[in-house]
Amino acid sequence: MIRSEVLKQLIPVISDHLVVCNIGLPSQELHMLDDQPSNFYMLGTMGLASSIGLGLALSQPQKVISIDGDGSVLTNFGTLPTIANNVADNFILLIIDNGSYGSTGDQPTYAGMKTSLTAVATACGCENVVECRGENAVETVQAALDSDRMTIIVCKCDSGNIKVPVIDMDPVVIRDRFMKEIDRRNA
Repeated sequence: MIRSEVLKQLIPVISDHLVVCNIGLPSQELHMLDDQPSNFYMLGTMGLASSIGLGLALSQPQKVISIDGDGSVLTNFGTLPTIANNVADNFILLIIDNGSYGSTGDQPTYAGMKTSLTAVATACGCENVVECRGENAVETVQAALDSDRMTIIVCKCDSGNIKVPVIDMDPVVIRDRFMKEIDRRNA
């Protein structure tokens, strides 16, 4: 199972929540599969989907799911201790770990070698860290949503990409419609 297949299966579980999605192909795949105002697509700033998701969760009561990749988390290791020390029980970080930099040609990441992001998150102090395979992502994410507890999920899957169109929506439009959706939900 590759990342796009994991995302496709997750749509029914995540579509009612605020989603901050990782730069590149993950955002393009989510946009193609289920574009809606509650999705914030990262079009720049590799490694910051988890940080932005945490900040959003800390600032308002709605559940927030950040979909990040192993490559992005590896580029911003500071986010894991920040998450551990700023608990937001309405926050779920879903790291789709395909062991590669999927958006730049599937070059291997260290997470696909010796580095365990599950062990790293635990070592940083994250208290509720779960690892699963892509085939179990739906029930794992649903359990995290039901728990009302901040959860870091490392979802292991195979490397590989599908052809997807670029997101032609202006970043300002993405931001504005997302902010309006947050306001609507918190009204």
